Amino acid sequence: MVTPEARSTTAAGGLELGGCEAGALVARYGTPLYVFDEGLIREKCRAYRAAFESRYPQVDVAYAGKAFLCLAMARLVAEEGLHLDVASAGELHTAVTAGVPPARLVMHGNNKSPVELAMALDSGVGRIVVDNLPELGLLGGLVARRPGRRPQEILIRVAPGVDPHTHRRIRTGQGDTKFGLSLAAGQAMEAVLQAVGTPHLLFTGLHAHVGSNLRDARAQVQALETILDFAVQVREETGLTLENLNLGGGLGIRYLPRDEIMPLEDFAEAITTALLEGLARRHLPLPRLMLEPGRAIVGEAGVTLYSVGTVKEVPIDEPPGTRLYAAIDGGMSDNPRPQLYDAAYTAFLANRLGEPADTEVRVAGKHCETDILIQSVALPRPRAGDILAVPSTGAYTYSMASNYNRFPRPAAVFVGNGQARLVVRRETLDDIIRQDVLAPAES
Repeated sequence: MVTPEARSTTAAGGLELGGCEAGALVARYGTPLYVFDEGLIREKCRAYRAAFESRYPQVDVAYAGKAFLCLAMARLVAEEGLHLDVASAGELHTAVTAGVPPARLVMHGNNKSPVELAMALDSGVGRIVVDNLPELGLLGGLVARRPGRRPQEILIRVAPGVDPHTHRRIRTGQGDTKFGLSLAAGQAMEAVLQAVGTPHLLFTGLHAHVGSNLRDARAQVQALETILDFAVQVREETGLTLENLNLGGGLGIRYLPRDEIMPLEDFAEAITTALLEGLARRHLPLPRLMLEPGRAIVGEAGVTLYSVGTVKEVPIDEPPGTRLYAAIDGGMSDNPRPQLYDAAYTAFLANRLGEPADTEVRVAGKHCETDILIQSVALPRPRAGDILAVPSTGAYTYSMASNYNRFPRPAAVFVGNGQARLVVRRETLDDIIRQDVLAPAES
């Protein structure tokens, strides 16, 4: 991750991102600004593929588009040979427009509408991950009404009943979850049998995702044992063996310098070793292994730049008796994670890297809420006009941004080799009112 201790600086002591000076980026594109190191994203894509492909014979790595998706990101993923997982009509439309080969698209969602499923079929999506029994019937009927169309390949999403020990709002594989079909309650087997009995659907495997921002592989390995036991049951009930096994994503990143995350190579070793040994114990053939990293690909490649505005000291009851607030020109509209998940970030002043960080500061957004981006961070005493850099903001910031308080959403740029290119334009005030309607009242 980018930190004051491990970052590139210009000769004048300013922050450099992808060979571009942060101050110059701010002058050109304004703030708040999402900055992505394109080279680092590509490096992460290649590292993920290499870590698993060197340890297992058949691997598909699908980037989880929910983490960050725009046309440029979709195209980058395709250029790096990854698949892409999409979970809405908007994400699917982005992928198709960017030219991602449809066979490399994986369609997710716990409540896919008939319109979204039809769009997926018409686009030629390679795999659809079926979340529930009603969806099976709906999808089978939609394929049947397309004469001459090939059967649609599907995976059944299962809930393995594993506690991933992450924030409660990003757990997805436990028993009490909106995602997937319970193994323990028999829903998953019911879905498999229904899928196998549907002429226009081709059941080829299982999908499971236990949670996000995990620090190690323990939850995935635990889930894997349960899933492979279920694969044996599927073989006994249907005579079929799994062609595909999708273990989702979930590997976390460093948000704070002290964070400890399992290295990717160790993570891949743990997953593939457990899979190979588990298959051998159960006399199961090797399925194609599928993985869906999102945050692990793009998270640490992103830095958000803000301009500091109001700086003020307020009295508090506890020592030292005052607290210094620095307000920025963004906040929960461009990064809601601190409000949603109590997410913690660090920050530094991109234009004053050479100065001692000797002042404890609370970084506040400018929205009509408490809207605290960072509870406490050591900075040089901030001044209006400083550039605040918040690292590890590549995932779930732009993709979760809103227009709260009618804020225009920020621009996003890719940087690399001293060049910057705009990949998402900053919204304008006219964009904010573009969908509004002023019309006479209906009589």
